[in-house]
Amino acid sequence: MNKYLFIPLVLFVGLVAFLVIGLHRDPHEVPSPLINKPAPAFHLPQLHEPTKTLSSEDMRGKVYLLNFWGSWCIACRDEHPLLVEYAKSNVVPIYGVDYNYANDAADERAAGMQFLAELGNPYTETIYDKGGLTSIDYGVYGAPESFLIDKQGIIRFKQIGPITPDVWNNKIVPLAKQLNQ
Repeated sequence: MNKYLFIPLVLFVGLVAFLVIGLHRDPHEVPSPLINKPAPAFHLPQLHEPTKTLSSEDMRGKVYLLNFWGSWCIACRDEHPLLVEYAKSNVVPIYGVDYNYANDAADERAAGMQFLAELGNPYTETIYDKGGLTSIDYGVYGAPESFLIDKQGIIRFKQIGPITPDVWNNKIVPLAKQLNQ
């Protein structure tokens, strides 16, 4: 009967340990199963010139930031002026993916181009993901989301939500510089 007295104590200690560990984790940091794995392949039309395409193979040999955004996305609008500034630093080229999750929206390409015309274009190139299949391959579940990809096409960092100055300066820039060495 004495061995059963310790069960509630062990359960209580386990619960407290679980809660203490949880308190020290950043709730905004969601681990991605794609980190240190090959980036999903894509071959998509460019936003401004749909007869031209850009593929993941075209990106081999360079470190780049792949930013998924949408003209319909309020957080993307908030992030955008910072991306315009970051692009001027030339630390890492930023490629945009205009993430269109509605297959039947014929005007979405025009909306994406209007968005960039109004707010500036920080992207080295922008591709158009009609239907969002590439976004699904990358595990994007809300825009904006960004991926830092190395020269071998391996995802090294994922940012869920807008890229803040803190994330840019303390995570993306140092890692991009390291990957470019």
